[in-house]
Amino acid sequence: MVMEALVVLRELASEYEVVVVENGSTDYAWDVLDELERLYGENGVDPHDRGRVRIIRFAEALDYGGALRAGFGACRYDLIFYTDGDGQYDVRELRSLYAALEREETAGRRVDVVMGNKLTRRDPVHRRFISYTYHHLMRFVFRFEVHDVDCDFRLIKRHVFDKVILTQNSGAIALELMTKVQMQGFRTVEVPVNHFHRAYGGSQFFRFGRIIKVIVSLAKLWWWLRVQGGSGVPSPLPQPLPVGAPRPAGR
Repeated sequence: MVMEALVVLRELASEYEVVVVENGSTDYAWDVLDELERLYGENGVDPHDRGRVRIIRFAEALDYGGALRAGFGACRYDLIFYTDGDGQYDVRELRSLYAALEREETAGRRVDVVMGNKLTRRDPVHRRFISYTYHHLMRFVFRFEVHDVDCDFRLIKRHVFDKVILTQNSGAIALELMTKVQMQGFRTVEVPVNHFHRAYGGSQFFRFGRIIKVIVSLAKLWWWLRVQGGSGVPSPLPQPLPVGAPRPAGR
């Protein structure tokens, strides 16, 4: 997936990098990231994309929102694209998002966020039902206007994060992001994208402990955004491991 991203970015920009947040994986992900660093890291051996991949590792899992916040904070260029690493989206469809951005700007229409809108959700039936119910309930509660708040396939202009301060470390971060984008008056364009069965790992969202965390996060967000009219208090994030740090036990 990282190599596909590099191929696409090479077509679209002269200055680019891929930031990978290692988020507590217990499978072979650490070994894969070691190889990516060997090829594309600061001292990588690949002549075309040396220095184009940056790996950020933590001693413990951050939860989904924490990983996104860490990744956004590490980005250095004016356009930020993010997606999950589990293979449910085709990173080559970034071309469609970028084309939509250029099309809108050529027509003189400001656009701040270009996001995917899943054509068909490739999840088990019960998860599709839960997702449908969650989306429509949250749309009523938070009054966001996008059609697919949980499609984590987005191209965002960096200046958005000057006003949108993300606070959540849980899976509620996508809802927080798009609600705050709308509240700040940023313009969003949606582009249809494909969605695939999960190729790697398993969903953490539907575990009881994670569900409780998301419910607490949603309650905090509703209070901060709809009652107090503020941004909320960011949850703390640990410092990343230094480059070359040994692998934590159990990883």
